Order: sequence, then C-alpha cells, then structure tokens
Amino acid sequence: MIKGLTLLRSASTPAAFDRLGSFFAALGFEPGPGWVNGANRGSSFRAPLATIEWIDGAADTPADLLIEVTSLGAVRDAAEAWLRAHAAEGATEAETLQSLQATLSRIEPTVWKTELFTAEPVPGIRIAFWEWAEPLKGKPAAMEGDLVVTGMRFAIVVARWNAVITDRLLQGSLDALLRSGARREDIEIVRVPGAWEIPDAARTLAETGRIDGIITLGVLLRGETAHYEAIYNEVSRGIGQSQQETGIPHAFGVLTCETLEQALDRAGLKAGNKGFEAASAAIEMVSLKRKIKAAPVQGSAL
Repeated sequence: MIKGLTLLRSASTPAAFDRLGSFFAALGFEPGPGWVNGANRGSSFRAPLATIEWIDGAADTPADLLIEVTSLGAVRDAAEAWLRAHAAEGATEAETLQSLQATLSRIEPTVWKTELFTAEPVPGIRIAFWEWAEPLKGKPAAMEGDLVVTGMRFAIVVARWNAVITDRLLQGSLDALLRSGARREDIEIVRVPGAWEIPDAARTLAETGRIDGIITLGVLLRGETAHYEAIYNEVSRGIGQSQQETGIPHAFGVLTCETLEQALDRAGLKAGNKGFEAASAAIEMVSLKRKIKAAPVQGSAL
C-alpha cells in the first residue's frame, strides 16, 4: 500500500535551513516532526495531497518543486510579505524592490491552463506555486468539503474486539487526521468492547456538543456466526440514526468481511486502510456542513 510521498532537498547552510523553515511556515504548511541526528537535522512540512509526475520528452518546468494552492493571489501576497520581512539587513527600499524582482515573479498564465508564480526564498531553491485558471472546467459549480481541519474536534469510537484489525484502522484514522492538521488534543479516542456498543458510545459523544465529527471503527466477521447480519444491521442503523438525529457527521468505518484475511487486506495490507478513508470522509463532511451553514441564502423569500 502506498502511503505518502516525501521530497528530500538539502539546504546549503544552516541559515538557509532556518530560512526555508520560516518561509514554509509563513505560507501555512502543516509542520511535521523534525529530527536531529548528530550534526544533521531535518524539518518536514505536510500537505493534504501529493502527486509524483513523470514527463516523456523535454519539459519547460519553472521549478523542481510545484505546489498547487487555492487563492493564488493571497499566497503570493504572503510570500512577498515574508521576503520583505527577511530582506537583507540595512537594505534600502530600492534594494528590497530589486531583490523582490529577482526572487519573486508575477502571476502569469501557462500553456497548461493554470496561473503560476515562482519564489526563491534561498539562493538555488526555486518553488513554483500554481492554481487552475478554470478550476470548474465547464462543469457546474458544486459546494464540496475540503481536508483542512482547522478548529475541528473529532472523536474516534473503536471496538476492542478483533484488535489486530481495529488497531490498524485506528492508526489509519489518526494518520488522516494528523496529516490534515488536526491537533492531538482535539482528537478523543473512545474504546468499546465490540461493534454492538459503537452506536451507543457515538450517540453519547454526539450529544455532548463538544465534537464536530465522529469516526466509528470496528470489524464483523461472518465466520460461522448465525447472527452476523443481525448485528451488522443494528450497528449500521444505530450509527445512521445517531447522525441523523444529532446532526453530527458520523463516518462509517465498520468492516464487514467473510474472513480475517479480507479484514486485514482492508485494514492496510492490500485494499487501502478503511480507517484512513473514514477519517477523511469525516473531515470532508464537517467542512461541507460548515460551508453549507455559512453560504448566503439564494433567491428571495416568499
């Protein structure tokens, strides 16, 4: 299972290392765990999505690192503000403007139907920031949630039964939340004996008013049990009813499998991690719900 992409670049000097970290932090990147190993140190930054792209033939690429953003103008303003604040000490306004012209480009259209600008926070490291010029591409506008979790609080209800599976699902959910910028103190983990108890715990959490989204994790194996379908029906009904009656988004991460091998595959071995997917869905639904509530009313009242 492919989990993520990491791009490694070496800063030429300790000062360049610190400068790059400050630049990425100023643009709103989520900081990842850093590390120190003797004389070496590392600093990481995360983004919700990553892409690796190979090109067949010559390509006129503006930089080694391309970062897709929304609100390209606001990102450029942030980059310019940072470059001004970190101009050479004692530089005049004319010298600062000359430096900006050399390290920060204007927003320009590209042949691949995007708009783009480049920034060079340290010499030799040029970064391109881009945004689709026509993000809708002829399609009707749609309101969608995103994977930014600023100010959101989540609860994860996870069953202890079949912990070899549910612990993997829990790890996937935490990975999705933390990668999207959630703070650990905003994630509440509640363990229940088995899948049957998940709806009750989820309902109790939803009614507290302190949770924005709930992720339910468990596993039901058919095996030789005659009551498999009865349990699954009640668990799914209870989770759905809790969501509808409390208005709190509930993500369904309860696996229903024929065998243990199938469950392992869906918990990260071969078929992705359903805990990660459930957490991503919860983030998106909380985001969408907030957008719907904040959207202006269309039309006039009758």
